[in-house]
Amino acid sequence: MKGPAAILLAGGVGSRLNILVRHRAKPAVPFGGIYRIIDFTLSNIGNSGVTSVAVLTQYKPLSLMDHIGDGSSWDLSGRSRRVKIFPPKTGEEDWDWYRGTADAVRQNISFVMSAQSDEIMILSGDHVYHMDYRLMVSFHRAKKARVTIATIPVPWEETYQFGTAIIDDDSRITQWEEKSPRAKSNLASMGIYVFDREYLISLLTESKEDDFGHHIIPRALREKVVYAYPFDGYWRDVGTVQAYWDANMDLLESSSGIDPGSWKTMTNIYSAGPVFDRPPVSVSSLARVRRSIISPGCTIDGQVENCVLSPGVVVERGASVRDSIIMHDCRICEGVQIERSIIDKEVVVGAYTMVGRGDPKTVNVTHPEHLYSGLTVIGKRTIIPGGITIGTNCIIDPMLEPGTVFPKDVKSGMTITRG
Repeated sequence: MKGPAAILLAGGVGSRLNILVRHRAKPAVPFGGIYRIIDFTLSNIGNSGVTSVAVLTQYKPLSLMDHIGDGSSWDLSGRSRRVKIFPPKTGEEDWDWYRGTADAVRQNISFVMSAQSDEIMILSGDHVYHMDYRLMVSFHRAKKARVTIATIPVPWEETYQFGTAIIDDDSRITQWEEKSPRAKSNLASMGIYVFDREYLISLLTESKEDDFGHHIIPRALREKVVYAYPFDGYWRDVGTVQAYWDANMDLLESSSGIDPGSWKTMTNIYSAGPVFDRPPVSVSSLARVRRSIISPGCTIDGQVENCVLSPGVVVERGASVRDSIIMHDCRICEGVQIERSIIDKEVVVGAYTMVGRGDPKTVNVTHPEHLYSGLTVIGKRTIIPGGITIGTNCIIDPMLEPGTVFPKDVKSGMTITRG
């Protein structure tokens, strides 16, 4: 029997990542030095032998589309393999844009109808995990299910963020709650579905409902054909600033379970400039590097501890960077002190500036739900002047050019904008 076709949902706004998604789709956010978030799902697809993939984009899709290209980086191009990108419906009325996950698939149902497969997988492009989808499809077939949902136990305090399932002894889902504040189960949906193709077509054509979790799954549940596939590996939804930082820090902990190398995670090394055409890492005799990921092209003359550095980062003499994520081609100038920060691409932090110093309990004033644990985020291509102090839970907008007026002391919780 032929393997499944896959639909990869990669069009969400991802607003909880704040300025990290100001100029890119959430799945295109850099991760772990040389990767992007979407690389994990694309690698799972390629490593599982799935040969027909539709990628549904929408919000700020250009860098994501450039990154995916023809799919060859994930062995998804050729006579028998294909990845097709369905771009957003820009230029049309806003009601033509996707209103939910099910609506996104419905608007591209031609792909489902033309698929030469008995099953369709629905996948998300913004989760970090490793899964062999063939095992899930085999489970789906063995149970004679119409719908199978990958599930994983989550901490009870996080259940409000997920659809949760109650199952019987045969793994059939008997009750379903979507993002309930008082969930009865902590067995959470991973946003990974296997549908019988014909059944999916009937569900989508017989209704106009918008979302799988809120509408389609409860409807299928009434027919007693929905099963839960158990997953016990590493999985993280990196849709918040905190979760994104946590997952990057997990890379530095050998016992965390995340290991892109052994997972055979692939990326397009050319979309942001060839990674391996950069010079080797340069670490001077004055530098100290501890428990960090240092990507090709980095030059380290200062101290780096517990950090993830993307290609091309420069840490000058006397600078110290701790517990931080520094993206491509940033320059951390002489004497800079950085703690618990996420710094987007091509940022320059002027000499002797301090970032991430202050009271971590002072939440961000404009986005208290995004920055509340002491992390500070600096947007892409911003130039930070020298000799200032930036506190904790601060947001510094992207694209702030030389001449932008900064307070000498950017107090914890402040947001600095272009205005």
